[in-house]
Amino acid sequence: MRNNEPAYLRIYYRLRDAIVRKAFRYGQRLPSKRALAEQTGLSVITISHALELLVDEGYAVARERSGYYVSYNDADPFLSQEERPEPVRSGEVREEFAMPPVPEFSFNSYARAVRKVLNDEGERLFVKSENQGRTNLRQAIAAYLSRNRGINVSADQILVGSGAEYLYGMAVSMLGRDMIYAVEDPSYQMIEKVYRQNGVAVEKLRMGDNGIESRELKRAEAGVLHVTPFHSYPSGATADASKRTEYVNWAKAREGYIIEDDYDSEFSVKSRREDTLFSMEPEEHIIYINTFSRTISHATRIGYMVLPEKKAASMLERIGSYSCSVPVLDQEVLRELLDSGEFERHINRVRRILKK
Repeated sequence: MRNNEPAYLRIYYRLRDAIVRKAFRYGQRLPSKRALAEQTGLSVITISHALELLVDEGYAVARERSGYYVSYNDADPFLSQEERPEPVRSGEVREEFAMPPVPEFSFNSYARAVRKVLNDEGERLFVKSENQGRTNLRQAIAAYLSRNRGINVSADQILVGSGAEYLYGMAVSMLGRDMIYAVEDPSYQMIEKVYRQNGVAVEKLRMGDNGIESRELKRAEAGVLHVTPFHSYPSGATADASKRTEYVNWAKAREGYIIEDDYDSEFSVKSRREDTLFSMEPEEHIIYINTFSRTISHATRIGYMVLPEKKAASMLERIGSYSCSVPVLDQEVLRELLDSGEFERHINRVRRILKK
């Protein structure tokens, strides 16, 4: 139990952990709201909130006048296709993915951060950045990820670069060109384009409503899988708990790698944000990528890559000759926005607007 969390989240974690441990099996009915309320001493409303969160995350389904049933299944990393929804064909865009415009980051807040950095840092802004990015920025990113994404890493595992496309290329330099790189079909077109421009073979795996179809994963010859588990573009598909586990199992079974592209997750309006693949397997198989292009501005060409703990040193050694591609001033301004809390206040404002 996580005593510092709200009561509904403590119940959610308790039930989720029981489901993952298979204390509740796939298809089994969960205890009723009233039974859980009596057992825990909490209100039925609190229990209902926890159960609905399980449904949102894909651990359970609600059946009218019957209750909640376990839908999470990781018994076979490549599940059968029975009763799965029709796949989203290449080029199709689901209507519900038409996202409302996101309010821009406050220019006044950004200008205030620039002035403060210029005043505080002075000529230190002329000192060359470390190749991975400035240490204080990587520390600020690590603290933000711990607070908001359930990712607990050291600054030494973080690499700063000028946007997602640049980091895709860095991933190829780290992992090598002798493996096949699989991408979602459909997917953001620059992903495939960057990989091909870096001289690697690309395999396209067809999407369903819940992520890449299981039979596509099973037939894949790739050793690297590039996925966007939350709001994949342009299909709009979000992987539920079972699919996220399936992705992780795929990488473990093949001794391969997953590049997790977490472009849009900050603006999720759920009361609890989805687990990242990296938080599920932080040691060897997952590389996590995110940028500040959507959250601050498309003109802000700063992204970051989080490397798995056991592989970080060897991966960084392979790109040791690369210098950081982000100007020091831009790095320090972003560090100030993170340390001051201004970045998170903006995220929370946008989420409140999107909920409405």
